[in-house]
Amino acid sequence: MELGIAGRRAAVAAGSSGLGLGSAIALAREGVRVAICGRDEAKLNAAAERVGHGCVPIVADVGDAEGATAFVEAARRALGGVDILVPNGGGPPPGNFESTDVAAYPGALDMNLMAIVAMCKAAVPAMRAQRWGRVVAITSVSVRQPMANLILSNTARAGATAFLKTLALEVAEEGVTVNTVQPGVHRTPRLSALYTDEQLDAMRLGDADDFGAHVAFLCSEAAKFTNGVQLHIDGGAYTALL
Repeated sequence: MELGIAGRRAAVAAGSSGLGLGSAIALAREGVRVAICGRDEAKLNAAAERVGHGCVPIVADVGDAEGATAFVEAARRALGGVDILVPNGGGPPPGNFESTDVAAYPGALDMNLMAIVAMCKAAVPAMRAQRWGRVVAITSVSVRQPMANLILSNTARAGATAFLKTLALEVAEEGVTVNTVQPGVHRTPRLSALYTDEQLDAMRLGDADDFGAHVAFLCSEAAKFTNGVQLHIDGGAYTALL
């Protein structure tokens, strides 16, 4: 299927591994010029080579608003603009209500809420001005069905989802769409840090490249009337009807 986005310019945050890398690969295959970021320069450069198609590696930490803004601004300079934004990032430490101190919450909100707000602040005004843009944020199915021992992530990503839904309503008339993709369990470095090999072997795990194909479709011309959607990509793990 022709997605109609060849020649567009995309900034994919935390694109050096996992779901960000899968998304960058899928967009590049559609002829999109992609910039990715990561903290480890060697790992980042290797990922850019894997993405190919002139992928631009940018060393940046999108764990807070300042770093997130810097990444988008660097991507704009490198690409000449940003038409597609894929907000993404790592998750905060695991923990439950009892084990998680109040002081841990601001850092989690910086990482999984404020960084997304900052990226959108840096990218969306130009999209609105040109009357075309796509924001596809990677969050988590825990927004719908909170995951045990991930209270910080569950809390912060729920806030990000509310922000993105609100933004989608505000920009709908200007050719800009804002959607979120909510992964379940996919084989990524993040998952390996949270679970043992034995636990992972017992799970039905998704593939990052397949996940990326969903992101690319939501960026397409065919998806221009898809806006404000929270799409869970979890192999059926989410069990509620709504």
